[in-house]
Amino acid sequence: MVPAENASGVTERWTPFVAYLSKELGVKVTLRIANDYAAVIEGQRAGNIHIASYGSASFARARLTGVKTDAFANDINADGSTGYYAMFFVKASSPYKSIDQLKVKNLGLVDPNSTSGNNVPRFELDKMGISDADAYFGKVVFTGKPRERAAGARAGHGRCRRQPVDQRRRFPRWRRCCTRAC
Repeated sequence: MVPAENASGVTERWTPFVAYLSKELGVKVTLRIANDYAAVIEGQRAGNIHIASYGSASFARARLTGVKTDAFANDINADGSTGYYAMFFVKASSPYKSIDQLKVKNLGLVDPNSTSGNNVPRFELDKMGISDADAYFGKVVFTGKPRERAAGARAGHGRCRRQPVDQRRRFPRWRRCCTRAC
């Protein structure tokens, strides 16, 4: 499991599922929280992780690099839909109101193996006419989890950052720059 937020929230959310699996399988199931998708991929490759939670991009990367894994479940929202909204945020105190104003500024993404934190933002930027984010922005950096992204941006490491919708309420000093349904 790669947490989208702090590890204790992930543990609380996944503990009932882990208990269910342990009961149904008749063996002890242990929840392991990794720092990034690369660690999950390598853990599965080494045989140390038997069930993993992947996004589309990390699942594809695992399969393409020889990890013997199959998809058997998908996240479903409370309304029955799948997917999520990806948003770009800037500091609320910044003058930036659109992606166009961020040319040559820094962009913070999550993880190179993240669907929501790398592939989807790049796909949406391409649809906006920005086919090469690395050339358009001054620098594109991978900043990690939400708290790490916020700390990095406060320190001046990124002007614009991407995060899932449900993380927005945790960072009230940020203003949405644009929103896209994914």
